[in-house]
Amino acid sequence: MKAAILAPVAWRTPPRHYGPWEQVASNIAEGLIKLGVDVTLFATGDSITAGKLVSVCEQGYEEDRSQDAKVLECLHISNLMERAGEFDIIHNNFDFLPLTYTGLINTPMITTIHGFSSPRIIPVYKKYNSHGHYVSISNADRSPELEYIATVYNGLDTKDFKFTEQPQDYLLYFGRIHHDKGPLEAIEISKKANKRLIIAGIIQDENYFKEKVEPQLNEQIQYIGPADPDKRNELLGNALALLHPINFAEPFGMSVAEAMLCGTPVIAFNKGSMPELIQHEKTGFLVNTVDEAADTIGQLGSINRKDCFEWANSQFSKEKMAEDYLGLYKRILG
Repeated sequence: MKAAILAPVAWRTPPRHYGPWEQVASNIAEGLIKLGVDVTLFATGDSITAGKLVSVCEQGYEEDRSQDAKVLECLHISNLMERAGEFDIIHNNFDFLPLTYTGLINTPMITTIHGFSSPRIIPVYKKYNSHGHYVSISNADRSPELEYIATVYNGLDTKDFKFTEQPQDYLLYFGRIHHDKGPLEAIEISKKANKRLIIAGIIQDENYFKEKVEPQLNEQIQYIGPADPDKRNELLGNALALLHPINFAEPFGMSVAEAMLCGTPVIAFNKGSMPELIQHEKTGFLVNTVDEAADTIGQLGSINRKDCFEWANSQFSKEKMAEDYLGLYKRILG
């Protein structure tokens, strides 16, 4: 089977720091290769894969800002679509724009919907529903206006994560610095629980960081910037808990699965996909307010960190994800 995996071109695939869609596209590609699929990855030229790599740019537009994002996206997507006949199936990890080619090519395309940036993009998905095959990354992140062939949870390379039995005495916020992800709420939780907080992640909203987060930084509340994979493991594994007080219905939440793979429980606001990712009172706590979250800090001793690892390893591995997608490819191809 010859499969084309279409990754975004904002960041490298896999990303150096941030880039969840790129990370999932990489894990799909590498997982399928191990299952014997002939994979061609369409991504940035500096991407890393055991398969074939095709690119129209050396670096992503977030890493080389001299490039125009829309121009690069159009060149990248059209490059694959003009070669569609070379493949048995195309796996789209690039949102809605590639769907507009599906009426012009014969190769079937499966699209992983990594969340909806806005309800305004749904008309494109609706128009091409009959041409494509949609996969949700959680049951929570489904539009009632669309038809889906399956839900496949994002899978991680579990070998990249180290289980830590004995944590240190700090809480962790690990994610982009943006209101949606709740760094301010994480600070409030830590203060109420009188615990040290480490904040790691890219600053996506400069004004939010300067107005809401930066004024509260001190010895107790520290911001350390983005974290590479080695630093990520150290931070996640040694944390008492990951704080994930999201302010939106998050489609998945990679850091939640990553934390549990390190044995670290997660305290999250009960929104979006969180009830699917977290087993309440077994691998973490699902709460509704800052006060409820702070109250659970004292209950972390009741969580067996091995349970966190075993749950995440069974549900969110690269191998399981690749096997699930290969099954869907075979179904689509008959």
